[in-house]
Amino acid sequence: MIFSLIVYAAPYSAEGSASALRFAESLVEQGHQLYRVFFYGDGVHNSNHLHSPPQDEINIPERWKLLAETHDIDLVVCIAASLRRGILDQKEATRYEKPAHNCESPFNISGLGQMIDASVQSDRVVTFG
Repeated sequence: MIFSLIVYAAPYSAEGSASALRFAESLVEQGHQLYRVFFYGDGVHNSNHLHSPPQDEINIPERWKLLAETHDIDLVVCIAASLRRGILDQKEATRYEKPAHNCESPFNISGLGQMIDASVQSDRVVTFG
């Protein structure tokens, strides 16, 4: 079965992101295909590579990155939500003349069309937030 996930929760403010991550890892372990994870609203904070949680806590953004790289999963960050929250990749930082960026591969900043595409391509879309 093909799944896509929509994550509305920031990594450390609620359980939504951690639950989505555990669900995604379980899907892959059980042999399902995870087509895309779309981060929307405060969920875009999952793409911030500057998070530095204490050593005894899970690094949720790093775990998303590892999952995506290991299983070739598309991680998409909503551009409108990310710009409002100061999440920029190199392209957007240059476009808006900002001195730095905090979103790197495998996270990709894109539009809501990617969320619609995920709905069309997937058997199930599950939201967390």
